[in-house]
Parts: sequence; C-alpha cells; structure tokens
Amino acid sequence: MANEKTAAAPDSVQCPVCLKDFTSATINGHLDICLLKGVTDSSPSTADESGPPVKKSRTGPEAIIKPAASSSSVASAQSPGMFSLFQSNRGKPPVQTERNGLFVGKQSPGSAASKGVKRLLNEEADLGAAGTETLRSQQPAPASSGQGLKTAKRLSPRTLLAVDKPLAEVLRPETLEEYFGQNKVVGEQSLFRPLLDSQEIPSLILWGPPGCGKTTLAHIIASTSKKKGTARFVTLSATSTSTNEVREVIKQAQNELRLCKRKTILFIDEIHRFNKSQQDTFLPHVECGTVTLIGATTENPSFQVNAALLSRCKVLVLEKLSVEAMGSILNRAVATLGIRIQGQDSTNPKYEDQTDGHRPKIYIQQKALDTMAYLCDGDARVGLNSLQLAVQAQMSKTNLLAPDDSPQEILVTEEHVKEGLQRSHILYDKAGEEHYNCISALHKSMRGSHENASLYWLGRMLEGGEDPLYVARRLVRFASEDVGMADPAALTQAVSAFQACHFIGMPECEVILAQCVVYLARAPKSVSIYKAYDNVKTCLRSHKGPLPPVPLHLRNAPTRLMKQLGYSKGYKYNPAFSDPVEQEYLPEELQGINFFTWKPSDS
Repeated sequence: MANEKTAAAPDSVQCPVCLKDFTSATINGHLDICLLKGVTDSSPSTADESGPPVKKSRTGPEAIIKPAASSSSVASAQSPGMFSLFQSNRGKPPVQTERNGLFVGKQSPGSAASKGVKRLLNEEADLGAAGTETLRSQQPAPASSGQGLKTAKRLSPRTLLAVDKPLAEVLRPETLEEYFGQNKVVGEQSLFRPLLDSQEIPSLILWGPPGCGKTTLAHIIASTSKKKGTARFVTLSATSTSTNEVREVIKQAQNELRLCKRKTILFIDEIHRFNKSQQDTFLPHVECGTVTLIGATTENPSFQVNAALLSRCKVLVLEKLSVEAMGSILNRAVATLGIRIQGQDSTNPKYEDQTDGHRPKIYIQQKALDTMAYLCDGDARVGLNSLQLAVQAQMSKTNLLAPDDSPQEILVTEEHVKEGLQRSHILYDKAGEEHYNCISALHKSMRGSHENASLYWLGRMLEGGEDPLYVARRLVRFASEDVGMADPAALTQAVSAFQACHFIGMPECEVILAQCVVYLARAPKSVSIYKAYDNVKTCLRSHKGPLPPVPLHLRNAPTRLMKQLGYSKGYKYNPAFSDPVEQEYLPEELQGINFFTWKPSDS
C-alpha cells in the first residue's frame, strides 16, 4: 500500500505525494511523473510511472489532461485541476474586476482546487509522512468561489509562515455578523442595514481612518450582491486607474443594464486620489443610475470630493475602532487560526485541529492581545498583521519538534508584541484632516488654560511627525490673539521658542515647545486686541460709499506744494507739550468711535 512506510536508504528522499522512497538522483524525475497523476471528478485514475500521460484534445476552456490508466494504485486522490499548477500562462492576464481575487466572477472549477493542492503539497513537505494522511483528511472540498475566509478558517498556525497575503486580507469578513466596531453605520437599528439586506444600495462615500473597515464593508456588499445575483460588482483603485479605464467600466455597465437588466456596483478605493475632472466622469452615470458608486476615502470628502458628486451620494462616516472592537477582531483571528490563549481550557473544541501531535502548539497571552488592541490605535489592519508578525517571529526562532519528536509549545508574550510594534501606532496626516483637528485641539486647550491637555495635543502632533516650526508659528499667533495685553511677555516667549526650534530642530526642540505651551496655557488671557482689530475690519468692509479721507493735519508735508495745500497744518507735536494734547486722529465721521466696545449694529 502507498501509505505503508518502506525502509529508506541512508541517502533516500521520500516523495511527498506517494510517500515512496527514492534516491537523490531519481527523485526529481519521479516527481515530474507523480505530480501529473490525477483523477476525474467521479472516480480516481491511476498512471504508470514509466511514461508520460496521454494527452487528450481540449473541448472547452475547462478541459483537463487526464493520465493514462495503469494497474498500480495511487496513495491518495488528487484534485482534477492539479495539472493547471504546472502550466505557465504566458499571455496577457485577464483584467481583475474584483479586488485581489476575493470578488470572484466566473472561474474554472480547477482554479480553486489547484490552490488547495498547492497548499496540500506545501504542508505535506513540512509535516512529512506521519502527518500526511491527517492533513489530507482536513483539506476542504474544491469550490469555485468564496474561498477567502473559508480557506483561512482551515489554516493551521504552521502555514502562517507560508501565507502569501497579510493576515488582515486572509481573514477579511464576508458577512455583517463578522464585521465589528461600526454598529452606528451597519447595526440592526441603522438606516443602512435594511438597505443592504434588500440590496437597495444607494451611491455611497465611505469616510474613515485607515483600518476601520471601509474596504471590508465594500467586500461584504459585493459578497451579498453575488450570492443574490442582484448586481455586478467591479472594484478599481484611484491610485492606478485611468479615466479611460473608468469609461470602459461604465460602458460595460450600460451594456449589462440594457441586456441583462442587472445593475453595476462600482467600488473606487482612495477616491480622493481622483482629481476634479476625473470625478466629473461619474456624474451623469450616477445621476441616471447606470452605476451605483461606492467610494472609500481617508480624507474629508467636503474638501476632496466634488460638491456635485457629493450631493448624489450618501456619506457614511466610519469611526476609528474602539479597543473593545479590536479585542473582538483579534479574538476571532486567534480562534480561526486555532491559537490557544494561555490559561484557557485546552479542551475547548476550537483547539481540536491542533491535537494531531505533529503541529506545534502555539499559545498567546491574553495580556498580549490586550496590549495589541491598545497599541494599534483602532487600525484593524495593523492589529492583525502585528499578530501575524509576532507568531511568525516566534515560530522562526523555535524548533517545531523537540528532541523526542513531540511538538514544541510556542508562547507569544506581551514583550514580543511590543517589540514588533516598537511604539504606539499614531494616526496623523500632516496634510489631512487629523492635522487640522489636532492643531485646533491644542489651540482650544491652551485657551482654556488646561496645561495637561495642551501638552497631550502637542505630543500627539510631534510624535506623529508634525513640523515643529509649524507648531511654533501657531504659538506666536496664540500669544497675541488669546493672551495679548494680559501678559505682553507671552509674545516674547513664543518668538523665542520659534527661533530656538529653528536653531536646533527635532527632537531637541520638543521640550522648548512644551515650555512655551505650558507658559501660554498658564498665562492670563485677553482677547480685547483681537476683537478690537476684528471690529476695525468689519467697519471697513461694511462702510458705504468711498472711504473718508485722511484729515489734513495728520498728513505729512515733505514739499512746498503740500504745505500750500494745507497738509500738516494745525498738527500739534505731542512731545512739545507738557500736558495732554486735545487733537482728533480719526476721520470726522468716525470721531468718538471705540473699537473695543463697538458693534456692527452701531454703524
């Protein structure tokens, strides 16, 4: 039998497919023949290793090459699509209309099976003969679509080292039940939930910070649409898509609607990367319903999306994920991968896939998960990828089998997580929404004399990479606008801080900015000058008719002609008088006005 072990020569190599032993010189030739063995969909086929398989003519795009029959038996049934693994596609790859292959349209039956076989061979080579039969029994049946999360749920922690995608992509949710942290948007009582359930989806702009679930929500909409067959889903990225490609997709959508009576949902990732003219391309087609547009952006759509397009879309604001939501996401990932949480009951059914004795037993501290949930700053992508990095690092450092061939126990600790993240993941964009939010918070905290909040927002900006000179300029402005004459030395402090930052730069200047911020927060406040000057501007802008001329006695008279015209006539030179001088300095129609108490209604 194929699954019976034979005595191996000292230099023999075991075939990972049929489990027979061969010499180093013959193993490569054997593999070329052994891997071509396959079966039909209904019954297994056998092949003779003495010659190549008999080729059959293609009858369609799904035709496969079947091996010749032989009397020798095969150890295990292989997928009918295995041979496609060894065919190279030298032609132009088909256009992906759905992102990263997760949104699958039409697909040959062999393609998904080929991926399963490829994973089977990789894991057999890692585990050896002893675990091959167990591994084969755990392989999922071939399917033509929807393999993203279903395949991930069958991954063992050992295969984390061989996964060619980030964990955040592999474990992307496919249903709203697995979508955490946005109950205000897609909760049971939200406005959007029944629209999604009934597939009456309006054009949307999904606005939120990185890692909050914008793309995932679009994936869920795509998955729901595909299951119900109500719409065709196309995804594009504004970072790599031209206007001509957009027009081509819209043309296909028009044909789809006319011929098949099926709508097209067009998902544009990073839609703020499109300029104004490119965004105008969508206007007539969104207006008439040819396409349902779903745009995702991390920037404020009020500034980055055309007003005309914005009026045709519903804006959904996705919030940064809470620590509780991040904890739920990480716990789901740990459960899916079969990683044990240290201290929990090891007889839990979710750990059964690790009890075969040949896979390493991986544990993670609950404190490590909690720390990860805090340090990722509400970014699920950072959290999941950090979990993957921590597990990969520890598995790489540890021998997977102990000297007695028993599986090793691997523990991921809080220190490992901190080492991978290095520091807290701070969301800050020097040219985006968060830039203006933080400087506004700093200004208002100093105005409210809250020195601790002022230091926090200063640190948030500097640690996020803000230019210290920008902060220093804002402090100079604050010294006059909010402190003013209540403490005239505040302006001197602010200007000195700016000059010091210019001299020495970061990180040395951070304590100088902190000193200035605390000084301004503690200083007495007065906005009288700010308000008075604002009244002057209002007075000038609201004046009706030509502005009044400068009184003659206030004008300079450097020439004889000007003196003859009355310039500077009657001016009283103040230093020449020992007593206060009675003299008008405002135009006649503004005499007696007090801009410190004046109101626009007084004019």
